[in-house]
Amino acid sequence: MISQATNIAPTKPHFGVPDEPRPLVMILSGPSGVGKDSALDALEELGVDFHRVVTATSREPRPNEVDGQDYHFVKLSRFAQMIENDELLEYALVYGDYKGVPKSEIVEPLARGQDVIMRVDVQGAATMARKLPGALTVFLTTATEEEMVSRLRGRKTDSEEQIAIRVAYARKELAELPKFQYAVVNHHDSLEKTAKVLWAILEAARARTDFRRVIIQ
Repeated sequence: MISQATNIAPTKPHFGVPDEPRPLVMILSGPSGVGKDSALDALEELGVDFHRVVTATSREPRPNEVDGQDYHFVKLSRFAQMIENDELLEYALVYGDYKGVPKSEIVEPLARGQDVIMRVDVQGAATMARKLPGALTVFLTTATEEEMVSRLRGRKTDSEEQIAIRVAYARKELAELPKFQYAVVNHHDSLEKTAKVLWAILEAARARTDFRRVIIQ
């Protein structure tokens, strides 16, 4: 006699793939004028959930700058306290004012399972990569030098002489490209495509079998 089968829900198969959040840190860099901020804006418009790192500064806010969005504006005494308490990932004196990246801008989003993206210059990217082992390094560039010049002119913030200096500096920065894990070309009028590539990099890195969490050095 065959007994009636007991109605038991099937056990969910375990394939050895972790099911916990895997938040990442992306270091986005590249020459001036390639559209780093615009690319991050486009990534937000796609609905991608990430935290954009906000730098702390001891200088006074300029017109239209928003505290906590453009910078964390702090008094010089508070900045000194942040240095003493080891609250900063790195800091520097820039044109008479201090600037630095608060560790909380990295630690807190990661703790809640949120990706972190920091936008830094090429020189700063190397420093951040050393201090954040496991972070993704992405070099953003334009398709041509002419396109970069066009974008710099379009911003209407620099003279022709200043643009020439930026371009000359960008040529040197391009030599650093092999040190980055990923290179993304931000084509003219293709911001959404650029954002989707950045999104794909995040998702691919999250799925790696050798995934490792970022540790602040």
